[in-house]
Amino acid sequence: MNEEVKIKVPPDILANWQGISDLLAEMFGIPVALIMQYLNPHIEVLVASHSTGNPYHPGDKEVLLGSGLYCETVLRTQEKLLVPDALADEKWKNNPDVKLKMISYLGFPIRLPDKTPFGTICVLDNKANRYSETTEKLMLKFRDLLESHLEVIYVNQCLGEKNKKLTDYLLELQALRGLVAICSNCKSIRDDQDHWHPIEHYLVRHPLANFSHGICPKCENELYPEPDKKA
Repeated sequence: MNEEVKIKVPPDILANWQGISDLLAEMFGIPVALIMQYLNPHIEVLVASHSTGNPYHPGDKEVLLGSGLYCETVLRTQEKLLVPDALADEKWKNNPDVKLKMISYLGFPIRLPDKTPFGTICVLDNKANRYSETTEKLMLKFRDLLESHLEVIYVNQCLGEKNKKLTDYLLELQALRGLVAICSNCKSIRDDQDHWHPIEHYLVRHPLANFSHGICPKCENELYPEPDKKA
């Protein structure tokens, strides 16, 4: 599990995630929807739905290893976990969440761009619940949205580029995947005809393009002028 990078989620993103957890709880009539964050050695409630009967609160945390929590298994296996009824399951009937009357669970891992664990998105109920296919699909869509937010946050914090615009963050991410050349100085894009174009013009026509860094001829002449040649 990731121990080096401590991701701090900005308040505006947290507000968005709060809306996601509230919507999950409301749509499926369950008391608990959570977004958990792994902060070695703890697992911490980052976002908790504002729903009736939710015993969890942001900031609640437990030492993860050996805790027996549902989320410990999700983080360890990096797979979905469905527990329809913990009271009817020898493996889960004594887990800590049962003490809070949360006897069913559905959770998915949330990963950072480098594929190390960030945490989990999960729902819990105080009655047996197998959860529907629709619930799973919606949770996966929301999980993907959270991971796209984390991509931007991750690049910002890991590279220390506190003042870069969102567009620049996304370009850096695309640059790592390396297909289309982007000038590292002026951000012009080189097409397959070896012509350079302003980035806004290129992205309109190629919104899914992937980039690699280069330098356009104009910037090369400005940044690295050749010494005057003698006749």
